[in-house]
This record gives sequence, C-alpha cells and structure tokens, in this order.
Amino acid sequence: MAYDHRAIEQRWQHFWEANQTFKAERRIGRPKAYILDMFPYPSGSGLHVGHPLGYLATDIVARKKRMQGFDVLHPMGWDAFGLPAEQHAIRTGAHPAKTTAENIHVYRRQLKQIGFAYDWSREINTTDPGYVRWTQWIFLKMYERGLAFQAEIPVNWCPGLGTVLANEEIIDGRSEVGGFPVVRQPLRQWQLRITAYADRLSEELEPLDWPETKQKQRDWIGKSEGAEVEFPVEGREEALTVFTTRPDTLYGATYMVIAPDHPLTLAITTPSQRAQVSAYVDAASRKSDMERTALNREKTGVATGAFAKNPLSGRRIPIFTADYVLGAYGTGAIMAVPAHDERDFEFARRFELPIVEVVSPDGSLHENLERAYTADGIAVRSGAFDGQPTAEMKQNVLAHLERQGIGRRRINYKLRDWVFSRQRYWGEPIPIYFPVDTAGDPRQGAAYTIDYTQPIAVAEAELPVRLPELDDYRPGDPQGPLARATNWRFFQKDSKWFARETNTMPQWAGSCWYYLRYLDPKNERELCSAGAYDAWMPVDLYVGGSEHGVLHLLYARFWHKVLFDLGVVKHPEPFLKLVHQGPILGTIYRYFGAVDGESGALYAGDDANVIPIDGPGDVRFALKTGEKLEERWANEPEIEWRDGTPFLRGRDVRVVPVSEKMSKSRGNVVNPDSVIAEHGADALRVYEMFMGPLEQMKPWQTSGIFGVRRFLDRVDGLVGRELGTEMDLETAKLVHRTVKKVGEDIDALRLNTAVSAMMILTNHLNGLPQVPREAAEKLTLCLAPFAPHLGEELWQRLGHEPSVAVAPWPSFDPALCVDDTVEIGVQVNGKVRGRVTLGLTASEEEAKGAGLADSNVAKFVEGKQLTKVIYVPGKILNFIVR
Repeated sequence: MAYDHRAIEQRWQHFWEANQTFKAERRIGRPKAYILDMFPYPSGSGLHVGHPLGYLATDIVARKKRMQGFDVLHPMGWDAFGLPAEQHAIRTGAHPAKTTAENIHVYRRQLKQIGFAYDWSREINTTDPGYVRWTQWIFLKMYERGLAFQAEIPVNWCPGLGTVLANEEIIDGRSEVGGFPVVRQPLRQWQLRITAYADRLSEELEPLDWPETKQKQRDWIGKSEGAEVEFPVEGREEALTVFTTRPDTLYGATYMVIAPDHPLTLAITTPSQRAQVSAYVDAASRKSDMERTALNREKTGVATGAFAKNPLSGRRIPIFTADYVLGAYGTGAIMAVPAHDERDFEFARRFELPIVEVVSPDGSLHENLERAYTADGIAVRSGAFDGQPTAEMKQNVLAHLERQGIGRRRINYKLRDWVFSRQRYWGEPIPIYFPVDTAGDPRQGAAYTIDYTQPIAVAEAELPVRLPELDDYRPGDPQGPLARATNWRFFQKDSKWFARETNTMPQWAGSCWYYLRYLDPKNERELCSAGAYDAWMPVDLYVGGSEHGVLHLLYARFWHKVLFDLGVVKHPEPFLKLVHQGPILGTIYRYFGAVDGESGALYAGDDANVIPIDGPGDVRFALKTGEKLEERWANEPEIEWRDGTPFLRGRDVRVVPVSEKMSKSRGNVVNPDSVIAEHGADALRVYEMFMGPLEQMKPWQTSGIFGVRRFLDRVDGLVGRELGTEMDLETAKLVHRTVKKVGEDIDALRLNTAVSAMMILTNHLNGLPQVPREAAEKLTLCLAPFAPHLGEELWQRLGHEPSVAVAPWPSFDPALCVDDTVEIGVQVNGKVRGRVTLGLTASEEEAKGAGLADSNVAKFVEGKQLTKVIYVPGKILNFIVR
C-alpha cells in the first residue's frame, strides 16, 4: 500500500475534532443545506458495513455543499429507547440506560473512525431527560387539542409474555417469541388522532421530491369515496351500517358479513346458532388482524341465523360472521356482492349463496359466472337504474339513498388512529395522572380505585416525568412494569392521592421530531428557537431505509403538522427531498450434506457421490434409499477460493454464494472495524459508493475493496510525483469533463459513476510523463468528499493550508466539456447497419462518404439505387435505397 492509512486517518480525524471543522454556523448571505440521516438505534452489536451506506451518501453531499459555499447542518444522534435494550435488561439485570450508553459509545467511535463530517456538538439522544421533556411537551399539546385520547380497543394480548404484540409478532395465534397463546381482548390504550390529519397527510405529499414512498403513504392512508348504507336487521330495531365504494352494486348484495368482534354479533345470533357462533368468535379472538385478512387464506365463516333486508332490492339476505371482517375497521360489517368482488365470490361459492350479476361489461345478462367481474360496466337487474354506466349509476344511487334517508355520501380511510401505549419500561413515560380513591396509602398496600375517566395533564413546569429505577423490568399485567414502581406511581397533592400513567410511549415518539432538536439541542426554554428554525428548516435532503417509508415518515409528518398548527414550525412539511438507500447484503455459502447413519460422519456433495467432511479421508459412499442431502451453510472463514470458485476450506466440496440480509444469526455480518484496520476508512467509503446505484440492493464482496484501495494508492502516487504546469488539450478535456460529471453525479446521488469517472482520469494521468498541477488539484478536490482523509493529506502535500473541507469546489470550462465529434448509427432503409464517428459540423457529403465507407453498410447498399440521403447532424444518417 502506497500510504499509511492508519496514521493519515487518525491525524485528520484529530484535526477535524480539534478545529471543529464541521460545526454548523449560519452566515449572512450564504445559502444553507440541511442534510439529514435517519438516526440509528444503537444496538449491542455495533455497526456492520451495511449501516454506513446512506450516511456516506449524505456525507459526500454535505462535504460538496460546504466546498460550494453553503452553510451546512449535518448532525447525528441516537434513537435510543426500544425493546432490545429492555430485553437485555430482563436477561441480565443491567439497566437499559447503562447498556444504551455503552452501545452509543461504540457507535460514536465507529462513525468517527469512518470520517463523517458531523457536527458532534449537536448530538442528541432520545433518552436524555432534556429530550424526553420536549417529547412529553408535544404529547401534552396534542392532549390539549383532543388529539391524544384514551379508548378501550381490541389488542393482541399475550399473557405468557405479559405484553401487547403487534400483528407481525404473531404466528398461527401464538407469539413469535416463545410460542405463547395470544388472545384479542379490549384494553385501555392511549391513541393519537392521526385520522384528523388524513386529508392533509395525503394531499400535501404532492410537491415533495420523494420516490415511490409518496404512493406507499397514500395507499396506507387509503382514502376512498363512497356511501354508508343502512341494512335493517329482521326482528330488531338496530340496522347494520356498511361502507361501500360501489353503491352501484347494491342490487347484487345477496348476504352480509359481520365481524366476530362486532358488538351486535352475539346479540343478533339466533338460539340455534349461538353455540357455533360463540365458538367461532372465541377462535377469532386468538388470531391477529394480519392472519385474519391474509389474501391467500381460505375464508371461513358461520351463519348467525339472522337476516337483513337489502334496502334497494328488498331481498331478505342472510347475515354471516367471518373473521376476514375486522370489528375495528370501517363499520365492522360489509355487504357482500359475490358477482363483483373476488373475496365475496369465493365465500358465496363455498356456502352456496346466490350470485347475482348487476354490472355487465356489455349490458347483456350472463348466467353461471365463472369469476367475479370487478370492472365498470352497464347496470343490469338494477330496477330503474338498468342501462346506466357505472359512474352515472353511482351518483344516482347515492342521491336516491340520501333522499330515502337510508344512506349518505362518505369519505373513508384505511388509516386508523395511532395506538400510542406500550406496556414496557424503556420508553418515555406518558405525562398523565389520574385521581385515586383510597382510605389509606396505596404505596403501603391500601386498597384503591383509579378513575381512568379523569386524566390530568402533568404541568409543563414538572416535565420531564422521569422513569423510576426498577429491579425487575419484566412485563407482567396489561398495566406494564411501571405499575410495580408504587413509590413512583402514587403521590399526594393537596392531601389527595393520584396515580401516574404506567404505559409508556412507543419508540416512534422520539423519532417523530428529532430533526427539530438538532436545530437547538441545548435550548432549555423551548423545543427550538424561532431563529434556529428559520436558519435551517426545512430539511433539504433526508436519506434512510425504505422500511421507514410509511410509518416513521407518516408519524413524523403528522407531528410536524400538529406543531405547524400550534405555530411552533413554519412549514407544513419537514422533508423536501427523500432518498432511500438499498441494503448491502451479506454473503453466506450453501452446500448440501448428509449424515452417515452408521458412523455419524457429515458428508457433502451431490446425489451421486458424497464426500466426507469429518469422516475418513477418502471414503466415498452412495446415498442409501430414502436418504437425502440437506441444505447446509458455511460462512466466509470456512471458505477458500480456487480459480475463482469457492470451496469448503480444505475439502473438495464446491459451495454456492448466496446474498441475503446481514444478520448475526446467519454469521454473514461484516464489521467495518476490520475493513478499516486492513484497508482504511477511505477505501471502505469509496468501495461502498462504487458498489452500484445507491438505491439498489448490492452484495458485499470483501475482495472488491482491493481494487478500490489500489485506485487510492495510484492517486496518492501521482500527486507525489513532480508536477508540471502544462496540460495538453486531451488531458484538459478529460479533467474538466470529470469535474463536471463528478459534481453533477454527487447532486443526483449517482455516486458509483462519479467514482468511475475519477478512476478513468487517474488512469489517464498515471500514463503521462508529468502530471499537470491543475489536474492533480482538481482530482484531489473531487476525491475529497469521497476519501476525505486522503484528500486532506494530498491537499496539504500540494502546498495548501488545511482544510480541504472548506476549499472551493473545482470549476470547469463548459467549452472543454463539449465533444468535437459524435458517434451516430448509419441506417439503410431505417435499419441500423453500422456506426460512424463524425465531426459535429460535418457536412452531408462528409457524412455520406463516411457512412458508405463502412463495410457492413456498403454490403446493404451495393447493387442498389441510392434514392435519398437523410442527414441530421449529430443524430441521423439514413440511406434510402431500392
């Protein structure tokens, strides 16, 4: 290696820290750039090489902006509340705050080692009391506006784990962890009324420079326009209300489905069906919403014995209960139109229910439908509405329903209010308390009753409400582990007893507004000052994983809009441009093996010959009847490469590399510490950018970093040579085109092609007898955002004062970036038969001569009459022959 990366990188990291090179400051007359990363959760395993990818992209952009004269805010912090730290505390007894602080120390060391240009003076931690205070303050503002409220809602309660589980944590009615039974039961929960902002959350996405995430958020919000319709229930005063986006299909509703957890399900069930329905309701309570609504799941249901009346056709239709309808979604009941809904069609076929076509593609009737017709068409079997196109009939039916008082126009959303309670310890306490009725001291065991209907907000002056110390962090009952901290939970005020809320906030809370705290992280009087806000907001570029494209970004936008309505912020949206980096995949190696039933030795190979892994040296054996090779896996240390093919180390067993998400359990995690130690942080940085387009999924190949390190060594070597003052025209063109391309590629985050352009220039300069100083300086400035340590070293070697981080971004001459020649296709009768290189100002005669000189073109023209030449300089050359 040409340069000592350890010495160079340590020297410049110390320089940046000592001189506060990246401290964000606003200066009059300068543009600003707020470049933001999705901040990490500091897990115990530290960073792997996939984590820095997005951080490196923003770092390069931030460094270039700074060199272009922008005031840059590029901060870092920690999303430090969360379940992993609590689970570690449960296992070991170590306080989550202690393990979190240790993990943050590791992350900070690793990020500084990679050379990120963060303003560490603005570092934040969502668990710091000063940060928690403002998270709780925002919650209270929502509470004051009626946006934070309590409700009894059905949740997935796991008695074995003592906690509420998300749908994704449940498999076949049991917890993913531990396999404990899960039941649906109502539980008092705090919710945030995000639905009040549904329209704004959808409509105000439009001007944002976001990728496909905009549509994902719109789909999650799920705005739909339709009608609410009343279906009278036979023999009862109540009616079942349904929402439908297809009121034009009402005549085709031949049955209804009511959710098992609908409040009327058991009430309308007939005595003869009660036992069957009760059993079905009980079974449904043990399934998650995700299980119940899975598209590929066989639909089940039970007849309630009750009937409803179709309000348009007058038909008497049966009411079923089925778990694919959710009590908490919509009205908890649906009208079923099997001729025009695939799910209803499947259900009707299974239970032999009528299928009545009411929308025809051509206006004619079709009997014995083989599948549901779900598109628009012409109304049939729809009384006075027959013959009307779908769009027209929708409006006419809506008007009829409203005139008759049996329906109304309605806008519905898939978006549900945000369940904000967690029965966990390691989260922000919810700053609410309740009156307690007691004759003694509840802390000493006196009987008490908490009045949860009378929530009281903690006074702002008393914020933050801090977590108490606990010896046991295990979740227990639905009140959460904080219920065991009786001295913290119960307190007296004016001789009256009160009890604190024992639920905590979800991890989402701290990440909803952290970008605002970076603006003014030490302000104790307000969340951030107006001056700090005006200086930096909104965020110009936000980069993070696509897995956060819906929930985190939706929740953060919701909180921001609440703060906008409060006058705390001045923009309706916080993030102007959003980019999702693709994951870096780890490599694991697959082979097939079998165990010899007699010796117990492990063998590997194929179905014909099986080679022993830990058996006798050269024994081979054929698989016995019924024996099969099993899929097995090996990690990088167990592999050796022979002529470009991977084998199990020391064995004649060929393995197949498989790229998949890096995970500790699979053993395919690559630690950046080891890469940096061997190749240097700059080599890691440049390699990750060179791997491929930022947004795409890419496999990590440690072998690929060697080529990048050789490139950096070549740059170091050419700057170390004696430099000249003269630059030939060819070199000048390549230098200026490289500057132009690298600058444009950084702006567009095409970072892999920017690296490629610098490699091409480096190869050219290394072939010159003397490297022009101007070329060396421009290459150094272009490289500096990608390889900042080497950039600093070379800039100083070129005779400049540090730091290259604030040196002006190199300029280019547009005239030198224009090609003198262009390659175009040569067509014969419109088909490309060859290619020629022409001057930009080549005449038609010159183009014609060059085109006919191409041997392949000549073959298609020879012996034919040339009737016309179509020539557009720089674009088209077409010979018309016959």
